[in-house]
Amino acid sequence: MTNEEIRDYLNDNGYPEYFVQSGGPGLISRWKEFVVEVEQGYRRGLENYRNDLDLRGVIALVGLEGEVHESDARFQAMLTGCDRRVWESGGGDPFWDFGYPRNASGYLLKDLQAEGLIEN
Repeated sequence: MTNEEIRDYLNDNGYPEYFVQSGGPGLISRWKEFVVEVEQGYRRGLENYRNDLDLRGVIALVGLEGEVHESDARFQAMLTGCDRRVWESGGGDPFWDFGYPRNASGYLLKDLQAEGLIEN
């Protein structure tokens, strides 16, 4: 997809204006920021975590996967419990929908426990 087509897709699907305006580069930038957050200890809850997984699904949908290989590898290295699906960000079984950060704590840990995705 062209960046204009990506922006149209984001707009048509109700993404915030700052994502629409930044298009593909914004999606890539946010995914990279998310991976750093996970490495440092993701501090927000499961709903936010799932929203960030949705971004990765959009990256795949619009054909920008080649731009995030390094970040994907870093993110995948942080995951544990990969036999459990924590979200469904799109079709198929993409790796990012399975497992959770091994350093999960705070709100994310509490939410994962509350949904029965990990034991207390």
